[in-house]
Amino acid sequence: MSDTAETQEAQTQEAQTPQLSMQRVFLKDISFESPRSPMIFQEEWKPEVGLELNTKSRQVGENVYEVVLEITVTVKNNGNTGYLVQVQQGGLFVISGLDDQQLHHALGAFCPATLFPYARENIDAVVVKGSFPAIMLAPINFDALYIESLQKQQAETTQ
Repeated sequence: MSDTAETQEAQTQEAQTPQLSMQRVFLKDISFESPRSPMIFQEEWKPEVGLELNTKSRQVGENVYEVVLEITVTVKNNGNTGYLVQVQQGGLFVISGLDDQQLHHALGAFCPATLFPYARENIDAVVVKGSFPAIMLAPINFDALYIESLQKQQAETTQ
């Protein structure tokens, strides 16, 4: 086998090898609201935490995908909103060599799970800057959420 043929074969195998790497993490948007400040600081603090998650993804280049993890945290105290934090944590991921199902799973579960610690840290930082006690969100099983989402989609299409 010639050197050229070996090189082409190696390049073909490399192109088919699944690859997923994070190129960049960025904060796309962040918002903090504390509608009852400063009166809220005079009340006994018994927070009720509400959490909403959403993910978006889109292809932005050859094998390059933007994934955005959107998190909204609403904290109520005695039934009134103490604060609201909205974060859009973005990431650029280079993904190749995956079939459509694997790609969908990577974009819907793996990439958001990778972004979550960054979003959690940004949420915690802004809450503390708002003069509230630190909030450390518990880890989230994005694989389970992804499977649940698929099951809902399948149930809707069979109806």
